[in-house]
Parts: sequence; structure tokens; C-alpha cells
Amino acid sequence: PQGSEEAKAFVNAFLKRSMPKKKDEAIQDILTRKAVVLEHYSKKKTKQKRKKPKGFTAKQRREMRLFEIEPEQQRYAIFLPLHELWKQYIRDLCHGLKPDAQPHMVQGKLLKADLHGAIVTVTKSKCPSYVGITGIILQEFKHVFKIITKEDKLKVVPKLNNVFSLEIDGFISYIYGSKFQLRASERSAKKFKLKGTIDL
Repeated sequence: PQGSEEAKAFVNAFLKRSMPKKKDEAIQDILTRKAVVLEHYSKKKTKQKRKKPKGFTAKQRREMRLFEIEPEQQRYAIFLPLHELWKQYIRDLCHGLKPDAQPHMVQGKLLKADLHGAIVTVTKSKCPSYVGITGIILQEFKHVFKIITKEDKLKVVPKLNNVFSLEIDGFISYIYGSKFQLRASERSAKKFKLKGTIDL
């Protein structure tokens, strides 16, 4: 059994170890009240940073030919079902495209819609050879559309300096490619201005 002095020394030493931030006077004050709440200092856990999976680089995608359409697949008839799906998608998006639908509302929806499967026509262009090209959009990139024509020819048409038209259920919409140079994923979040300068 320990004497009272030894016990006192043990308690003081224990409290100093348990409460390193408190001064001796504060510890003595706590002892006089005969009530001690021991503080626990837990070690801060370092959060492990999650490593984001790296996608393919542009060079790797080109080498793997991920976005290339094989010549035997470049046929207009193959993609007609895709166009039918696109029309249904737009009708659902615009709540049926009713005759009393407001044009600016439909236009706003089309500007943010996915255009893969839409039939478009180049109506104006600074390069006359592009005017009149009509076909189904197979791929949309930031700066170009890849279009399959009825003659089973794959055309790569730049957005810059071209005006495209698309028609669905009697509603004709015009796309000014110079103002449309965005990826489809970026376009869905962009706010388009209703008014502005329109040029090729």
C-alpha cells in the first residue's frame, strides 16, 4: 500500500501526462474539487487521397482507333433506326412538339439536346462545296460533325463558318456552327444567349 505523499505524487504525475496542455495551478485547482475529466487527444487520421482512374489520352484514342467508323459500317440505312430513336427522344424532351409549342422553348431544348441521330442539312457556308450536304449525324466533336449521307458517304463538316438546319415534325431549327463549337457534354450545361450577333 502506498502512503498519502506517494499517492499524491502519482496522481500529479498521471494528470500531467493525461492533460499536457494544463498548467500545474489548473491541475491543483481541479484536485481541490475532487472531480477530474480527463482529456483525450486522438491522433488526426490523414485522409488518403483517392486516385482518379486515368482515361486514355488523345494520342492513345487515335492509336486504338476508338472513334473510327469502319468502311463496311458507313451505310445510311444502318443508321435510320438511330434517327427514329432521336426523333422520339426530341418529342419526349419537348413534350410532344405540339402545334402550340413556343418556338423559343423548342429552340432552347434543341440547343442543349444530343444531336447524334439527327438529320441535318448545310444551308449556308463560306465554302460553297459544303452547301446542300444532308445526312445523319453520327459523331459530334467540338469543332466538326461527322455526317453519313444517303449516298453512303461519310462527310466531316466543320462547325465554323457553316449554318445547319434540322427539321422534326414540321419544326425547322437553324444551328449557327460558329456559336456551337462545344462538345455535346459541355453544351448541355451551357447557357445560350437568346439574342446576339449572328454570322457565319
